[in-house]
Amino acid sequence: MLTNNDILKKIRVALELKDEDIIKILKLSEFDMTKSELNALFRKPDHPNYKECGDQLLRNFLNGLITYKRGPKSEKK
Repeated sequence: MLTNNDILKKIRVALELKDEDIIKILKLSEFDMTKSELNALFRKPDHPNYKECGDQLLRNFLNGLITYKRGPKSEKK
């Protein structure tokens, strides 16, 4: 079974995203994260500094990714 951490890792590799890109994507959905907090998500689960990626973080990342790839939401008139 894939965890949220696994999903985030796979998207990161598939889209060739750097740490700075992921932090920028999260900021697009108004979610702030430091580089060290981000690196904790990519550690092995048995590492002492491992951090589980919660549903809210993954949801904000995916919403930010849409904005990052497509641009800001346009207002329809």
